[in-house]
Amino acid sequence: MSESFQDLSRDKLLEILGDFAANWLAHDGSWFLAAEKAHGLEKAIFLDREAWREFSPVEARRIMKRHDIAAGGGLDALKKALGFRMYALLNEQKITEETTGSFIFKMVDCRVQSARRRKNLPDFPCKSVGIVEYAEFAKAIDPRIKCECIACPPDDVKRDCFCAWRFSIEK
Repeated sequence: MSESFQDLSRDKLLEILGDFAANWLAHDGSWFLAAEKAHGLEKAIFLDREAWREFSPVEARRIMKRHDIAAGGGLDALKKALGFRMYALLNEQKITEETTGSFIFKMVDCRVQSARRRKNLPDFPCKSVGIVEYAEFAKAIDPRIKCECIACPPDDVKRDCFCAWRFSIEK
């Protein structure tokens, strides 16, 4: 390499970070399409779900380590960690309806679903994958956290988001 990462400006590093996230998402989509072509949609979704079951806790633990998020840190720890997920750079997300024991996490703009809609394709039916992904991510942050799907394709999703998840914890 002619340039090392240490020599790059903060702005350039942020651009590269965005590229890394987009490349990861493109690989994820390419992998899924290959699995679907080889095995059909139902089996590809099963494989995707199982991959997220393994990946989500790994991502959570790495985020916790990098950002000094204590294990068992409850909803505050989860909120912080959600902001550092790989696709947080690509998708618009927000937290709403916060109480002392719960909050709702919304994917306001999802790069995958937005691209499908631009191509006049139906929403990708990611609910079963999301249930595993978000529950396993939250459980790795704090095993007391419960995850409930409010809406996610193939559900008819409210227009203010692509999917919504309620995270709660018993005190």
